[in-house]
Amino acid sequence: MTISSQHLSSQPLLHQKGEIIQEFGTVKQFPLGLSYEARMYSAQRLNKVLADTQILYGLYKKHHWLMRGATFYQLHLVLDKHAGEQLELVDALAERVQTLGGVAVGDPRHVAEITSIPRPPDGVEEVPAMLSRLLEAHETILTDAHDAAARVAELGDDGTNDLLVSQVVRTGELQAWFLAEHLVDTPLVRA
Repeated sequence: MTISSQHLSSQPLLHQKGEIIQEFGTVKQFPLGLSYEARMYSAQRLNKVLADTQILYGLYKKHHWLMRGATFYQLHLVLDKHAGEQLELVDALAERVQTLGGVAVGDPRHVAEITSIPRPPDGVEEVPAMLSRLLEAHETILTDAHDAAARVAELGDDGTNDLLVSQVVRTGELQAWFLAEHLVDTPLVRA
């Protein structure tokens, strides 16, 4: 059929359904100089870190919105800044999974199935509990990222190792330091 003989319309083609063209948990071949096994392993480990990082991002936003007390303003700002940095990591992790030929976890319901970070209460916790919850999530991600970085390095996946060390670990460690210092019990006015 030629363009001139087709019926043209400005009506969007709604409610379309398609076939799944790549299943989650698989990797397709890309000319990256990495074995199938290395790409498969790296994609699996990255998807775990990605799921946890998406949950950490959500925790940061929740606690940013629900912040209370004398340090409200400072913590409100720092939590939002950290959330933005975690969102950048989410994108970098997902794009690395795709670069390896995999399928990045993206649906929040799927993320909830994969994450190992516990669900927080629906209500508002006290500020120290919120900060502690964020620190525990960071430690979960950092432990996994350190282990994954070492293992993917053994498989020759320098790109994934670099992402995990240079971005996930360094960002997580810095953010954990900022949070932990807010939990030091020191007087505000007199020593």
